[in-house]
Amino acid sequence: MSNPSKIEIKVPQLPESVSEATLLNWHKKQGDFVKREENLIDLETDKVVLELPSADDGVLVEIIGKPGDVVKSGQLIAYMDISAKKPVEEAVVAKAPEAPVAAAVATTTTTDVKVMPAANKVAADNAINLNEVNGSGRGGRILKEDVLAQMSGKGSRIEERVPMSRLRKRVAERLLESQQTNAILTTFNEVNMKPIMDLRNKYKEAFEKKHGTKLGFMSFFVKAAVHALKQYPVLNASVDGEDIVYHGYFDIGIAVGTPRGLVVPILRNAENMSIAEIEQKITDFGKRGKDGKIELEELTGGTFTVTNGGTFGSMMSTPIINPPQSAILGMHATKERAVIENGQIVIRPMMYLALSYDHRIIDGREAVLSLVAIKDALEDPTRFLLDL
Repeated sequence: MSNPSKIEIKVPQLPESVSEATLLNWHKKQGDFVKREENLIDLETDKVVLELPSADDGVLVEIIGKPGDVVKSGQLIAYMDISAKKPVEEAVVAKAPEAPVAAAVATTTTTDVKVMPAANKVAADNAINLNEVNGSGRGGRILKEDVLAQMSGKGSRIEERVPMSRLRKRVAERLLESQQTNAILTTFNEVNMKPIMDLRNKYKEAFEKKHGTKLGFMSFFVKAAVHALKQYPVLNASVDGEDIVYHGYFDIGIAVGTPRGLVVPILRNAENMSIAEIEQKITDFGKRGKDGKIELEELTGGTFTVTNGGTFGSMMSTPIINPPQSAILGMHATKERAVIENGQIVIRPMMYLALSYDHRIIDGREAVLSLVAIKDALEDPTRFLLDL
């Protein structure tokens, strides 16, 4: 006789652009009691990590989907008995002398700190006690690098082979697609960052007090890029077969580095956003990107991308276009250099800019002039503030 209280746990409906996902580690074991809305397991897509919360209280009676399994929408991965009640805590019924012994055993094999899946695998494969590992991740999370550092400290010669994550494979596919499909060229220029830096230093405290977020540099670059794209709309266009699609809006992708790899969330209608709104959104992307909480819809589309390699110290690079976009702006590290102004040698904080573009639809003239427009806007911010 079937048990009407035994319900199926299935993979949720994935977005149209995502055909499958990979199961990561279960947060609950078979036989565990689960509360409503508690996360059961993470599902990794080629863009983000999705959580699968429990729809009800109950006991996880059978786990079918194993970590690493590739699954599709609606696929059965577990059963839950929603009629089962939360068991009485063992600590209440355990004999007094036995409790300290159980606790001592537990502390030698487990850790209260969250362990990332890759770190857990390396530790298990090499018999590393996670209680002896110091976590360097957010909130003290133990990363794979922390386990490897612990192992190297013991004099081991480590060699590890791990499969690419779904996100890493997707990034690799898209970058290869971009290089094989687009006729990529890159034009360079440099910008004097002093006007922006002076403006930021003058107003950063008042800005943060009013808007609750720090005033960075990325918002100025987004505004300058939109200012230039309005003048040269082909850089905001994309190729669709034998057609050029001109977009009447400016959805700017912001490249964000995360522990899982690079993601590019989108600022929708950036032309209508204020400096404060852009900064708040970018800060939010950065925080949620670290935890894999950026939504799939936020990673879809985009008409132009801005990436900042200068965060990691890059002086010069040739960014790769993010398909189906046709251009991407690369920022780099700001360094003091000697430049000539009005016949005099002066020291200025200078940044190299790089604009990669698809030469199939963008001529060198438009690419060079658009980068000059970005440079001019940054060196005189009143240009995009007054729409000049």
